[in-house]
Amino acid sequence: MGNQIYSFLLLKSLYEPAAVFENLSKADPSPFTVLFRYSLWLVILPPLFAYIGASNFGWRLGADEPLMMARESLIIISLGYFWVLVVGLITTSIISQWMATTYGAAASLGRHMALITIVGEPLAIGSLAHLFPNVFMNILVMIPAMIWAMYLLYKGIPIVLGIPPERGMLMASALVGWLLVAAVSLLGMSMMFWTLGVGPLLGV
Repeated sequence: MGNQIYSFLLLKSLYEPAAVFENLSKADPSPFTVLFRYSLWLVILPPLFAYIGASNFGWRLGADEPLMMARESLIIISLGYFWVLVVGLITTSIISQWMATTYGAAASLGRHMALITIVGEPLAIGSLAHLFPNVFMNILVMIPAMIWAMYLLYKGIPIVLGIPPERGMLMASALVGWLLVAAVSLLGMSMMFWTLGVGPLLGV
C-alpha cells in the first residue's frame, strides 16, 4: 500500500493519471507527509524559476526595455509567491474536503491534498517559462498547462472520491469557481502591495 500511496511521486500522473487516481482512491496518506514529501518541492519551482529569470533577464512586458528589479525586491516577491502557493494549496485542499460532503463523498485531508497536488503538477512544470520572463511566452505556455490541470481535476475527482462522474463534474466546477475568485483577489492584493512600494514601481 505504501507504494500505491506515493506512486504519483514518480511523475506517473503526467502520463498515466487514471492509474494514479485509482491508487490514490485506495490510500489514506497523511497531509503532512504529502505536503513535505512532495507538494512543497513542486510549489517551490515557480517562484524559483521566476527569481532566476527576472534577476538575469528582467520581465518583458511589451516595452522596448525589460523591467529590471532590485535583488531585494525580487527576493520579497519570490518569497511572497511561494507562500501564496503554499496557502493556496492548503486552503484549496481544505475547501475540497468540505465540498466533498455536499456531493456524497468523504475522504481524508491527505487524499484531497494529494489530489490537488497532482492537479497542480502541470502548472509547476509549465512554470519553466518563468526562466525567460516574457509575458507573451508565459501566457502561451501556461494556458495549455491550465487546461491540462483542469483535465486532471475533472478526471480525478470522481475516481479519487468514488462518486458518479456527474457529481464529480459539479464539484470540479465549484472548485474552479473558488480558484478563479482566489486568483482575482490575489491580483487585487498584488496591485495594492505594488502601489505601496513592494515590487515594481507602477507610477501611481
